[in-house]
Amino acid sequence: MTVTARGRGRPARHSLDELLALVVQEFNARGYDATSMEDLARATGLTKSSIYNHVSGKEELLRLAVARAVDALFAVLDEPVAGPAVDRLEHVVRRSADVLADQLPYVTLLLRVRGNTEAERWALERRREFDRRLSALVRAAIDEGDVRADLDPRLVSRLLFGMVNGVVEWYRPGTHSASDVGDGIVALAFEGLRR
Repeated sequence: MTVTARGRGRPARHSLDELLALVVQEFNARGYDATSMEDLARATGLTKSSIYNHVSGKEELLRLAVARAVDALFAVLDEPVAGPAVDRLEHVVRRSADVLADQLPYVTLLLRVRGNTEAERWALERRREFDRRLSALVRAAIDEGDVRADLDPRLVSRLLFGMVNGVVEWYRPGTHSASDVGDGIVALAFEGLRR
């Protein structure tokens, strides 16, 4: 899909990916609730009616944006990894850091949703599902004897992803490679978790 503006001098043309990138930048800078369609029109160089020709409004843009982050994280959970559960857990943590670096603005937005709209509630439910699946993986690693049994799997999954998610606060492309960040989190976390 290409979105085109008319009547503003030089026409702006954006693919859906380009449009979402500009929209996410505005949402992250202003906050979703504080961003108006007028703000989005100004940021994209489009008229509000041009945007409305392709999406129903601001909330649909939010849903498309957070879905990009959610889908990328769930894809990591579904990647085939041979071996014990602890190896799969390490893989998910490491690759989630890759997703964060690759989709930084989208993951940042996902982590800022609070549940005030239908799209935000959907995103929060998907995050809870991710946590449940990760907790099950931690439980499997405990059951296999590779992770300490004195730790609650839900707590472990939240602490692991607290480290991963906290990266959005300081990570900027070029400061560290995504693989260095993922490797660092895995080394820190799993040296303390392994028996």
